[in-house]
Amino acid sequence: MAMRFRILGSGRAGNAALLETETSRVLIDAGFSGRKLRQMLHESGTSMDDISAIFLTHEHGDHTAGIDALKKHPHVTVFANAATARAVQGKLSHRPTWQVFETGSRFRFQDLEIDAFSVPHDAQEPVGFTFASGAEDDLFSHRRSLAWLTDLGHVPQHVRRRLTEVDVIAIESNHCPKLLEADIRRPWSTKQRISGRHGHLSNEGVREVLAEIASPRWRQVCLTHLSKDCNSIDAVNVSLAELQQSLTGCEFVVVPPGGDTPFVELP
Repeated sequence: MAMRFRILGSGRAGNAALLETETSRVLIDAGFSGRKLRQMLHESGTSMDDISAIFLTHEHGDHTAGIDALKKHPHVTVFANAATARAVQGKLSHRPTWQVFETGSRFRFQDLEIDAFSVPHDAQEPVGFTFASGAEDDLFSHRRSLAWLTDLGHVPQHVRRRLTEVDVIAIESNHCPKLLEADIRRPWSTKQRISGRHGHLSNEGVREVLAEIASPRWRQVCLTHLSKDCNSIDAVNVSLAELQQSLTGCEFVVVPPGGDTPFVELP
Protein backbone atom coordinates (compact mmCIF):
# COMPACT_ATOMS: atom_id res chain seq x y z
CA MET A 1 0.00 0.00 0.00
CA ALA A 2 1.73 3.19 -1.14
CA MET A 3 -1.28 5.36 -0.26
CA ARG A 4 -5.00 5.07 0.24
CA PHE A 5 -7.56 7.77 0.86
CA ARG A 6 -11.18 8.02 1.90
CA ILE A 7 -13.49 10.98 2.41
CA LEU A 8 -15.35 10.35 5.66
CA GLY A 9 -17.82 13.19 5.22
CA SER A 10 -18.21 16.31 3.14
CA GLY A 11 -20.49 19.33 3.24
CA ARG A 12 -21.88 21.97 5.53
CA ALA A 13 -22.45 19.40 8.29
CA GLY A 14 -18.76 18.54 8.43
CA ASN A 15 -15.63 17.68 6.49
CA ALA A 16 -12.95 15.08 7.16
CA ALA A 17 -10.84 12.58 5.25
CA LEU A 18 -8.66 9.62 6.19
CA LEU A 19 -5.24 9.22 4.56
CA GLU A 20 -3.18 6.07 5.06
CA THR A 21 0.32 5.11 3.89
CA GLU A 22 2.75 2.36 4.85
CA THR A 23 3.55 4.01 8.19
CA SER A 24 1.09 6.91 8.58
CA ARG A 25 -2.60 7.21 9.35
CA VAL A 26 -3.84 10.81 9.50
CA LEU A 27 -6.97 12.91 9.20
CA ILE A 28 -7.35 15.90 6.92
CA ASP A 29 -9.71 18.21 8.80
CA ALA A 30 -11.94 16.98 11.63
CA GLY A 31 -15.28 18.71 11.20
CA PHE A 32 -17.46 16.27 13.15
CA SER A 33 -17.99 15.58 16.83
CA GLY A 34 -15.55 13.22 18.50
CA ARG A 35 -18.25 10.57 18.73
CA LYS A 36 -19.08 10.87 15.03
CA LEU A 37 -15.42 10.76 14.02
CA ARG A 38 -14.87 7.62 16.09
CA GLN A 39 -17.87 6.00 14.41
CA MET A 40 -16.61 6.97 10.93
CA LEU A 41 -13.15 5.62 11.67
CA HIS A 42 -14.59 2.37 13.05
CA GLU A 43 -16.53 1.94 9.80
CA SER A 44 -13.23 2.47 7.95
CA GLY A 45 -11.53 -0.29 9.91
CA THR A 46 -9.49 1.90 12.25
CA SER A 47 -9.84 4.09 15.34
CA MET A 48 -8.66 7.36 16.86
CA ASP A 49 -6.01 5.37 18.70
CA ASP A 50 -4.42 4.69 15.30
CA ILE A 51 -4.55 8.31 14.11
CA SER A 52 -1.23 10.09 14.61
CA ALA A 53 -2.05 13.56 13.28
CA ILE A 54 -4.76 15.90 12.00
CA PHE A 55 -4.06 18.54 9.36
CA LEU A 56 -6.35 21.59 9.50
CA THR A 57 -7.16 23.76 6.51
CA HIS A 58 -8.84 26.56 8.49
CA GLU A 59 -10.75 27.28 11.68
CA HIS A 60 -14.41 27.01 10.61
CA GLY A 61 -16.43 24.57 12.69
CA ASP A 62 -17.29 22.25 9.81
CA HIS A 63 -13.55 21.50 9.61
CA THR A 64 -12.55 21.61 13.28
CA ALA A 65 -15.51 20.46 15.43
CA GLY A 66 -13.72 17.28 16.50
CA ILE A 67 -10.57 18.91 17.86
CA ASP A 68 -11.94 19.44 21.38
CA ALA A 69 -12.53 15.69 21.69
CA LEU A 70 -8.76 15.15 21.39
CA LYS A 71 -8.44 15.57 25.16
CA LYS A 72 -9.25 11.84 25.13
CA HIS A 73 -6.51 11.24 22.55
CA PRO A 74 -3.48 13.33 23.60
CA HIS A 75 -1.15 11.39 21.31
CA VAL A 76 -2.66 13.07 18.21
CA THR A 77 -0.65 15.99 16.81
CA VAL A 78 -2.65 18.82 15.26
CA PHE A 79 -0.95 20.57 12.34
CA ALA A 80 -2.07 24.14 11.52
CA ASN A 81 -0.60 27.52 10.76
CA ALA A 82 -0.38 30.02 13.62
CA ALA A 83 -3.50 31.99 12.70
CA THR A 84 -5.65 28.87 12.46
CA ALA A 85 -4.22 27.40 15.67
CA ARG A 86 -4.97 30.60 17.59
CA ALA A 87 -8.54 30.77 16.26
CA VAL A 88 -9.25 27.14 17.10
CA GLN A 89 -7.52 27.15 20.49
CA GLY A 90 -9.72 30.02 21.65
CA LYS A 91 -12.76 27.74 21.45
CA LEU A 92 -11.25 24.68 23.14
CA SER A 93 -11.50 23.46 26.72
CA HIS A 94 -8.01 21.96 26.60
CA ARG A 95 -4.76 22.44 24.70
CA PRO A 96 -4.01 19.77 22.09
CA THR A 97 -0.51 19.04 20.85
CA TRP A 98 -0.07 21.72 18.21
CA GLN A 99 2.52 21.57 15.45
CA VAL A 100 2.58 24.98 13.79
CA PHE A 101 3.74 25.32 10.18
CA GLU A 102 4.23 28.34 7.93
CA THR A 103 1.84 28.72 5.03
CA GLY A 104 3.80 28.18 1.83
CA SER A 105 6.18 25.69 3.43
CA ARG A 106 6.93 22.05 2.74
CA PHE A 107 7.60 19.73 5.64
CA ARG A 108 7.62 16.05 6.55
CA PHE A 109 5.65 13.95 8.98
CA GLN A 110 6.56 10.28 9.21
CA ASP A 111 6.60 9.06 5.59
CA LEU A 112 4.50 11.96 4.28
CA GLU A 113 5.74 15.07 2.51
CA ILE A 114 3.24 17.90 2.98
CA ASP A 115 2.92 21.12 1.01
CA ALA A 116 0.69 23.72 2.71
CA PHE A 117 -0.29 26.61 0.45
CA SER A 118 -2.62 29.59 0.72
CA VAL A 119 -6.13 29.54 -0.73
CA PRO A 120 -8.67 32.39 -1.02
CA HIS A 121 -11.45 31.95 1.54
CA ASP A 122 -13.05 34.06 4.27
CA ALA A 123 -11.05 32.59 7.16
CA GLN A 124 -7.99 33.70 9.14
CA GLU A 125 -5.31 32.03 6.99
CA PRO A 126 -6.84 29.14 5.02
CA VAL A 127 -4.68 26.59 3.25
CA GLY A 128 -4.89 23.69 0.89
CA PHE A 129 -2.60 20.67 1.12
CA THR A 130 -0.80 18.22 -1.07
CA PHE A 131 0.37 14.97 0.52
CA ALA A 132 2.99 12.76 -1.12
CA SER A 133 4.50 9.44 -0.09
CA GLY A 134 7.25 7.38 -1.67
CA ALA A 135 10.64 8.35 -3.05
CA GLU A 136 10.76 9.78 -6.56
CA ASP A 137 13.99 7.99 -7.40
CA ASP A 138 13.14 4.61 -5.83
CA LEU A 139 12.34 1.94 -8.43
CA PHE A 140 10.61 -0.19 -5.80
CA SER A 141 8.45 2.51 -4.19
CA HIS A 142 6.00 4.43 -6.36
CA ARG A 143 5.50 8.05 -5.32
CA ARG A 144 1.80 8.81 -4.88
CA SER A 145 0.16 12.13 -4.09
CA LEU A 146 -3.12 13.77 -3.18
CA ALA A 147 -4.40 17.36 -3.24
CA TRP A 148 -7.04 18.48 -0.71
CA LEU A 149 -8.90 21.67 -1.63
CA THR A 150 -12.12 22.68 0.04
CA ASP A 151 -13.43 26.18 0.76
CA LEU A 152 -11.94 28.51 -1.82
CA GLY A 153 -13.59 31.15 -3.97
CA HIS A 154 -11.26 30.85 -6.95
CA VAL A 155 -8.14 28.91 -7.91
CA PRO A 156 -4.98 31.03 -8.27
CA GLN A 157 -2.12 29.98 -10.50
CA HIS A 158 0.05 28.72 -7.63
CA VAL A 159 -2.74 26.29 -6.73
CA ARG A 160 -3.34 25.21 -10.32
CA ARG A 161 0.33 24.28 -10.70
CA ARG A 162 0.10 21.98 -7.72
CA LEU A 163 -3.00 20.23 -9.06
CA THR A 164 -1.18 19.07 -12.18
CA GLU A 165 1.35 17.14 -10.09
CA VAL A 166 -0.91 14.78 -8.10
CA ASP A 167 -2.69 11.46 -8.61
CA VAL A 168 -5.89 12.29 -6.72
CA ILE A 169 -7.70 15.61 -6.29
CA ALA A 170 -10.38 16.36 -3.71
CA ILE A 171 -11.83 19.74 -4.63
CA GLU A 172 -15.06 21.46 -3.76
CA SER A 173 -17.88 21.91 -6.25
CA ASN A 174 -20.05 23.81 -3.83
CA HIS A 175 -22.95 25.31 -5.74
CA CYS A 176 -24.80 25.69 -9.00
CA PRO A 177 -25.02 29.45 -9.70
CA LYS A 178 -28.61 29.18 -10.94
CA LEU A 179 -29.75 27.26 -7.86
CA LEU A 180 -27.92 29.67 -5.58
CA GLU A 181 -29.54 32.67 -7.26
CA ALA A 182 -33.00 31.06 -6.98
CA ASP A 183 -32.57 30.10 -3.32
CA ILE A 184 -35.12 31.91 -1.12
CA ARG A 185 -33.61 31.01 2.27
CA ARG A 186 -30.31 32.81 1.93
CA PRO A 187 -30.16 36.63 2.02
CA TRP A 188 -28.46 38.49 -0.81
CA SER A 189 -25.39 39.19 1.35
CA THR A 190 -24.87 35.48 2.01
CA LYS A 191 -25.21 34.66 -1.68
CA GLN A 192 -22.62 37.32 -2.48
CA ARG A 193 -20.23 35.84 0.07
CA ILE A 194 -20.67 32.29 -1.25
CA SER A 195 -20.16 33.27 -4.89
CA GLY A 196 -17.39 35.79 -4.20
CA ARG A 197 -13.67 35.34 -4.78
CA HIS A 198 -13.17 34.39 -1.12
CA GLY A 199 -16.25 32.17 -0.89
CA HIS A 200 -16.86 28.80 -2.53
CA LEU A 201 -16.22 27.30 -5.96
CA SER A 202 -19.20 26.76 -8.24
CA ASN A 203 -19.63 23.80 -10.58
CA GLU A 204 -18.66 26.03 -13.48
CA GLY A 205 -15.62 27.32 -11.61
CA VAL A 206 -14.36 23.80 -10.99
CA ARG A 207 -14.99 22.81 -14.60
CA GLU A 208 -13.01 25.78 -15.91
CA VAL A 209 -10.02 25.03 -13.68
CA LEU A 210 -9.92 21.28 -14.30
CA ALA A 211 -10.36 21.69 -18.06
CA GLU A 212 -7.51 24.18 -18.24
CA ILE A 213 -4.99 22.05 -16.36
CA ALA A 214 -6.26 18.52 -17.19
CA SER A 215 -3.47 16.06 -16.48
CA PRO A 216 -3.07 12.47 -17.71
CA ARG A 217 -1.60 11.69 -14.28
CA TRP A 218 -4.95 12.07 -12.50
CA ARG A 219 -6.42 8.81 -11.24
CA GLN A 220 -9.44 10.25 -9.46
CA VAL A 221 -11.14 13.60 -8.96
CA CYS A 222 -13.50 13.86 -5.97
CA LEU A 223 -16.03 16.70 -6.12
CA THR A 224 -16.79 17.66 -2.53
CA HIS A 225 -18.51 20.13 -0.21
CA LEU A 226 -21.75 20.21 -2.24
CA SER A 227 -24.45 22.54 -0.96
CA LYS A 228 -27.52 20.57 0.09
CA ASP A 229 -29.86 23.34 -1.10
CA CYS A 230 -27.98 24.95 -3.98
CA ASN A 231 -26.43 22.00 -5.80
CA SER A 232 -27.04 18.39 -6.77
CA ILE A 233 -25.10 15.41 -8.03
CA ASP A 234 -26.90 15.72 -11.38
CA ALA A 235 -25.93 19.39 -11.70
CA VAL A 236 -22.26 18.58 -11.05
CA ASN A 237 -22.27 15.70 -13.53
CA VAL A 238 -23.92 17.81 -16.23
CA SER A 239 -21.36 20.56 -15.74
CA LEU A 240 -18.41 18.15 -15.93
CA ALA A 241 -19.78 15.74 -18.57
CA GLU A 242 -17.52 16.88 -21.40
CA LEU A 243 -14.43 16.84 -19.20
CA GLN A 244 -15.23 13.33 -17.94
CA GLN A 245 -15.47 12.12 -21.52
CA SER A 246 -12.06 13.56 -22.39
CA LEU A 247 -10.27 12.22 -19.29
CA THR A 248 -11.07 8.56 -19.78
CA GLY A 249 -8.31 7.37 -17.45
CA CYS A 250 -9.64 9.38 -14.53
CA GLU A 251 -12.57 8.45 -12.30
CA PHE A 252 -14.86 11.30 -11.24
CA VAL A 253 -16.64 10.85 -7.90
CA VAL A 254 -19.30 13.32 -6.76
CA VAL A 255 -19.64 13.19 -2.96
CA PRO A 256 -23.23 13.95 -1.85
CA PRO A 257 -23.78 16.36 1.05
CA GLY A 258 -22.94 14.46 4.21
CA GLY A 259 -21.73 11.51 2.16
CA ASP A 260 -18.52 9.54 2.06
CA THR A 261 -16.47 7.62 -0.50
CA PRO A 262 -14.89 4.17 -0.66
CA PHE A 263 -11.13 3.97 -0.25
CA VAL A 264 -9.06 5.04 -3.24
CA GLU A 265 -6.09 2.67 -3.47
CA LEU A 266 -2.85 4.05 -4.93
CA PRO A 267 -0.41 1.10 -5.02
